[in-house]
Amino acid sequence: MNPNRALLLPWPKRISELSGVVAVARNPSLQLRGVVRSSALITQLSTAFSRRSGSLALVEGAPLAADVTITRDASFGLADEAYELSIEGSRVAVRASTDRGAFYGACTLAQLVALAPSSEGKLLLPALRIEDAPDFEARGVMLDVSRDRVPRMETLFSLLDKLSSFKINQVQLYMEHTFAYAGHEAVWRNASPFTSSEIQELDRYARERFIELVPNQNSFGHMARWLTLSAYKGLAECPDGFDHPWNPTREPYGLCATDAKSLAFLDDLYAELLPNFSSSQVNVGLDETIDLGLGRSAAACRERGTERVYLEFLQRIHRLLSGRGRRMQFWGDIINKRPELIPELPSDAIALEWGYEADHPFLEHSERFHASNLTFYVCPGTSSWNSIAGRSENAVLNICRAASAGRAHGAAGVLITDWGDNGHLQPLPVSYLGFAAGALVSWNADATRDPAALPLAALLDVHVFRDATGTVGQVAYDLGQAYKYAGALEANRSLLFSLLTSQDEHINLPQVTVAGLDAAQRAICAARDRLSQARALAPDAALTHDEFVWAADALELACALGRERLSIGFDAPLVRIGAERRSRLARQLAGLLEQHSKNWLSRSRPGGLRDSRRRLENTLSRLVAP
Repeated sequence: MNPNRALLLPWPKRISELSGVVAVARNPSLQLRGVVRSSALITQLSTAFSRRSGSLALVEGAPLAADVTITRDASFGLADEAYELSIEGSRVAVRASTDRGAFYGACTLAQLVALAPSSEGKLLLPALRIEDAPDFEARGVMLDVSRDRVPRMETLFSLLDKLSSFKINQVQLYMEHTFAYAGHEAVWRNASPFTSSEIQELDRYARERFIELVPNQNSFGHMARWLTLSAYKGLAECPDGFDHPWNPTREPYGLCATDAKSLAFLDDLYAELLPNFSSSQVNVGLDETIDLGLGRSAAACRERGTERVYLEFLQRIHRLLSGRGRRMQFWGDIINKRPELIPELPSDAIALEWGYEADHPFLEHSERFHASNLTFYVCPGTSSWNSIAGRSENAVLNICRAASAGRAHGAAGVLITDWGDNGHLQPLPVSYLGFAAGALVSWNADATRDPAALPLAALLDVHVFRDATGTVGQVAYDLGQAYKYAGALEANRSLLFSLLTSQDEHINLPQVTVAGLDAAQRAICAARDRLSQARALAPDAALTHDEFVWAADALELACALGRERLSIGFDAPLVRIGAERRSRLARQLAGLLEQHSKNWLSRSRPGGLRDSRRRLENTLSRLVAP
């Protein structure tokens, strides 16, 4: 593949190489013709040129022979997000029919500038022509900001900059209890929630970068943060709790679908949340309603069927949102249990077909939604959660197969999900691999043909870490593969995560071996040792280095814990470990906890940190127990 194309993110659809290069002089000039002057567009280009070829001078007035011109003209007849880029003769030109297309052309040009060599003070851009447009209308990223990490505004601004440069055009912040709803302070008091003004600021910032910030408030299951409080317990399906498959504590979990007060409660939340977003869409969740029919709605579920009761509640929520001029998105897992009900879904709803393993049946499920003429997205994940450092190969395969199935069956979008289950212990840079893969295949689905050949490590080094040594991107990938050496593979998590957080119920004991843990540790240490070779220039390079070192140290400690537990028996308490070794393990874990807090507060708000720390403190308490 043409190296210029291989290291662009995403890959353009059509790129024609021409002979020679175009030498751009130091301090080049830029002219915008018919383009709304966008600070984001100018920043993309001026930042790229300032790093390589001096400052970019914006010239205005009558058409001039500028070094770079960007022209928007509806008469070009290009699609909304399409653009053409030519580098030939002595000029660089971007043509588009919309400001959005012009922005995406500028993003591609900025990446070419980053990749170009220089000689005698001039930047040598390859002579070429590009004709480009996306395969999927919606190309999104969803961040979990409820379990337990709530990012700082600066973190989100930086992430929006990155994602927009990758041509991502939709971002969602998954909320359960992390919006500062008036009158509901008891729910969010310790969560460092987003305020109305902050959401409005994020919405403006995203919109300037042609990203739609879609509100996301779970509205059925995953409501324990509300329903465990006495003021809301009466809305629960099981007010006194139930035998929870994910939580040893009996607690309320989901709203009661047959209680009219549940709907009134949601309507109150929507009335306050939705006006802060310019988007006409809203993701209401409705996934994993695991307690439906186990409590107050049991009689209705026996009479009409659990999925029928679910569908009726979904339809009532849909009517609420339609009355507010919003289009509903919802997770498709529950309705897929009764596919014959899919045709009864509201015709303008958007189903979100999610699954996070490489073998998830995206093809089968996508065909169901397509056959019912229902708009749907495919929603794979970054595989970052329950892992510390990710599950690299699974993430890439999951994302590529989702996009391939979505393309085959007419999906309207790809939404890459990044969850924070069990303490959101993975640092943010662990998720960049999935974000980059998702951006690549949602713009150009041809990239799904050979997932193993995708140069994701190199793409991360060029466009995220800015590491000319090609080190950090490969370390990110390799740390996310280390768990596989340990074996005992489970869905949605890694053995090393379970060992570190003492989640024994997820450990496949017969498959845990000393040889496997030793192999994993060697891979972890090799990846961490290579970090010393990096020369990353990104503004957060030092923090990213610390985060990857922390992840490697945490995984290495998990290997040590695994070996000790094999020695004493997994049923034995950790105090059976020899006193000297146990003391050493406890000191290492205490150090990890301290560094975890430091790293967390560098990117995220304090709310949620206590809950996150508790996952590791549980293991520490078992090590130091008398």
